[in-house]
Amino acid sequence: MLDEDRRPLITGVIALVVVVVLIGGFLLLRGGPESKLTVQSIPNDLTLTLDGHQIPANGEVKVKEGSHTLVGERNGFQSYTTTFTANGGDPLSVRMYLYANSAEGRQWTKNNPEQQRELEAEAGRHYDQIQDRLQKKYPIINQLPYIGPGFEANYTNSKTDPDNPEAISVTIEVFAPDGKTNALKWINGYGWDPATLDVIWKQ
Repeated sequence: MLDEDRRPLITGVIALVVVVVLIGGFLLLRGGPESKLTVQSIPNDLTLTLDGHQIPANGEVKVKEGSHTLVGERNGFQSYTTTFTANGGDPLSVRMYLYANSAEGRQWTKNNPEQQRELEAEAGRHYDQIQDRLQKKYPIINQLPYIGPGFEANYTNSKTDPDNPEAISVTIEVFAPDGKTNALKWINGYGWDPATLDVIWKQ
């Protein structure tokens, strides 16, 4: 009689364990919260892949939490790869804009003037953003070009990090015996450290 009374309890416990296992497994498979990724692409018919899987070039997709890679490709245009991190379900937005690097691509831009104008506008915005970051990182830019006693200072792409568009080298052309000394005094006068400026000296 006691065993019969315990059967419903045992059955209930087993059912509860099964339900907990099923729910736990579902949560494990589901992973963290998904984020909504909005993509805008030019050309609008480019091939876009997310983590190796093709997705629409324009529109919205759901992505799981973590790091992801987007690759945009099209004949006649320079390919572009970017990585991003989805975190906590926050919405994300990516502009995948490719630039023509052949006759085929340039012809496409002529046939699609509206998208070409948007490409040019985006290039301008991107340039302004880089310049703003450069000026914050290298305050000396605000004083360049500069002609001092026996020297002329300007800036160019970084010699030590040439592939980084947000790194520069300061060029100083010396045309007098005391030009280098005066240039260093000018740099130090603003509180800048010549060792951090990646200086290229020219005689």
